[in-house]
Amino acid sequence: MRKNTLFNLFILSLTLLTGMHSPAQPLRVSDNKRYLVKADGKPFFYLGDTAWELFHRLNREEAERYLKRRAEQGFTVIQAVVLAELDGLHALNPYGNTPLQNDDPTKPNEEYFKHVDWVVNKASEAGLYIGMLPTWGDKIFKNTWGQGPEIFTPENARTYGRYLGNRYKNARNIIWVMGGDRNPRNDADVQIWRAMAEGVTEGVGGRDKALMTYHPQPQEQGSSSTWFHKDEWLDFNMFQNGHCRDVAVWERITRDYNLTPTKPTMDGEPLYEDHPICFNAAENGFSLPYDVRRFAYLELFAGAHGHTYGCHSIWQMWGPKRKGVNSPLRHWYESLDLPGANQMTHVRNLMESRPMLVRVPDQALVGGEGASTKSALGRVQATRGEDYAFVYSAGGLPFIVNMGKISGKQVKAHWFDPRTGSAKAIGSMDNTGTQTFTPPSSGFDHDWVLVLDDAGKNYGLPGVGKAGR
Repeated sequence: MRKNTLFNLFILSLTLLTGMHSPAQPLRVSDNKRYLVKADGKPFFYLGDTAWELFHRLNREEAERYLKRRAEQGFTVIQAVVLAELDGLHALNPYGNTPLQNDDPTKPNEEYFKHVDWVVNKASEAGLYIGMLPTWGDKIFKNTWGQGPEIFTPENARTYGRYLGNRYKNARNIIWVMGGDRNPRNDADVQIWRAMAEGVTEGVGGRDKALMTYHPQPQEQGSSSTWFHKDEWLDFNMFQNGHCRDVAVWERITRDYNLTPTKPTMDGEPLYEDHPICFNAAENGFSLPYDVRRFAYLELFAGAHGHTYGCHSIWQMWGPKRKGVNSPLRHWYESLDLPGANQMTHVRNLMESRPMLVRVPDQALVGGEGASTKSALGRVQATRGEDYAFVYSAGGLPFIVNMGKISGKQVKAHWFDPRTGSAKAIGSMDNTGTQTFTPPSSGFDHDWVLVLDDAGKNYGLPGVGKAGR
């Protein structure tokens, strides 16, 4: 008995000293079909990073460095591709391996997949989930760009999916992502993706063991829901807002949010930090931290269950000796601490500091010019729970709040600063009638979140602590 006690104390001490995380829990869709939760029912906030070339370009030392820092910053999901975009079938990984024998999806290279295994396990140790894309879409069709080659049919896609599902069926930190930056052109493409998804499902041992979505290209109206919304394997929808500065992302979230059957939705590829805006740096320059955090708040407040961040250097793990796309500004590891990445920590902290699973979008909460504008630069977007509300003013414009939408005779108000994660008290007021709120500053890069709380709930400062549910 004494030996067991001493051993347990040793393990506890080791965990505290090394920062080891408890094993990942499988994820599922919440009972209200709006969010993701862990197996024990606790909310899971999807804060992703697009590390598409993680398996393909980074060695183990580099991968560990990347994963460790993202875990420290509060990211929860790393989106990475097994058959990568940048000549992923033929360019060797750091250990001299390609993923397939003779470009045949039914003949995987064991040595390549041992490295993928290592990264998946290392992510789990860091408390991170892997949003695993079996392949980039150019291996199904190249479209106007992409190296391909096109290697998939419904038959070998199912075999390859089954192989991956079986290989990672015991990895509890996998979220499966079909798609890979391609929209199906026709029914033949749809059938390939369906076959791959069904193969993964077979490999893991059933639908309840595979949480799955689809990563498309940008489009004005639609997302994964355009082709797969009623497919049983699609657990939550994903869209891509692309890489322009002024996109009405709330409309895309709202479209999916209102579909039947109800499924969670989110942006899986936003405007990256340090990215040429609309792919034209000469005329538009590069994106700024304000650009990337603005989309996070607008989408979440419109009803998204989570959000993905991205950085132009990091998605391709760019370095001086590696081929780059669209002229990255800096080395990938110099980009780990860009301001926008660190500000994603504040996004997660705010969302988790109030009950998450009861939160709904509610634009009827607000009025004024910003509440109806189609410009993301001046938009005012509102969301609420039963006893709290968040209102985001993208450009610091004043707005009107229709009180009484949350519980409580009195409410406490705070301004939350998306740049710093700090909160400043405004005061208490009656929860009736209307109130006009003017943010502390306005203009480009002057966004603010108003936080209203039922005074009787005694919530802590916004962005501090977790409410759990």
